[in-house]
Amino acid sequence: MKLIEEKIQEMIDDGSIMIDVKGSVIGQVNGLSVYDIGEHAFGKPARITARTALGRSGVINIEREAEMSGRTHNKGVAILSGYFRSQFAQDKPLVMDASITFEQSYSGVDGDSASSTEIYAILSSLSGIPIRQDLAVTGSVNQKGEIQPIGGVNLKIEGFFDVCKARGLTGKQGVLIPHQNVGELMLREDVCTAARKKQFAVFAVRTVEEGIELLTGVSARTVLEKANKKLQEYAEMWRRFEGK
Repeated sequence: MKLIEEKIQEMIDDGSIMIDVKGSVIGQVNGLSVYDIGEHAFGKPARITARTALGRSGVINIEREAEMSGRTHNKGVAILSGYFRSQFAQDKPLVMDASITFEQSYSGVDGDSASSTEIYAILSSLSGIPIRQDLAVTGSVNQKGEIQPIGGVNLKIEGFFDVCKARGLTGKQGVLIPHQNVGELMLREDVCTAARKKQFAVFAVRTVEEGIELLTGVSARTVLEKANKKLQEYAEMWRRFEGK
C-alpha cells in the first residue's frame, strides 16, 4: 500500500501532478486531503482553483457537475454561497459565477474540509490578489466565516511537508489548520524538528479573515473591499445588461 503513496509523491516530484510550493497565484490554493486505501492512509496536497465572472449561477461545483462530488462536499459548497450572500449581498444582488474545482482529481471528492480553501480561492479571484503557494490549507467553514475542525490533520500536514521537503525547505512553507485541531497534533519527528528550526510552520486560524491575511500578506479588509468592488461592478453591469 505504501507503493501508492510513493507513486503519487513521485508524480508530484516530476510535475505530472501539478503542485506549486513557491510564488503566488490568483485564484489558486493548495488544499490538503487524505487518501484512504483501506490498510494505509496518507495525506497529499491538491490544487484547488476558482474562476469568477459575471453571471447568476453563484458558486458552481465542477465536481458536482461531473457527478464526482459526494453529499458532504456538496453541502460544504452550498455553505460557501451562504457566506458570500452574508458578506456581500446585503446591499445589492449577488451577480456572480464562481467555478471551483479540485484540479487533476479523477476519483471523486467528498467531505467539507476544503470549504475554507474554496472561499480563499474565490476571494482571490474576485479581488485579483494572489495566494501564496508555499502554504497549504485545511478546514471547513460555516456561513459566518468561522473555521471549523476537520479529520486527519496530522496526515494532511505531513503530506504537504513531504512535498516541500522534496523541493527544498525554504523556511516560509507551512499549513493553515483550524485552531480546534491543535490539541490533536502528533506529528512525525522530522516535521517537529523542522518546525523547531523555523523551516516549516503550522498556523492555527479561527476565521476566514485570519486565513486570507496569512495567504495573501494583505489585510483582510483590503481583500474583502476589493472583492466587494468587483461584485458591485458585476451587479451594475448586470443591471445595464438587463435594461437592454
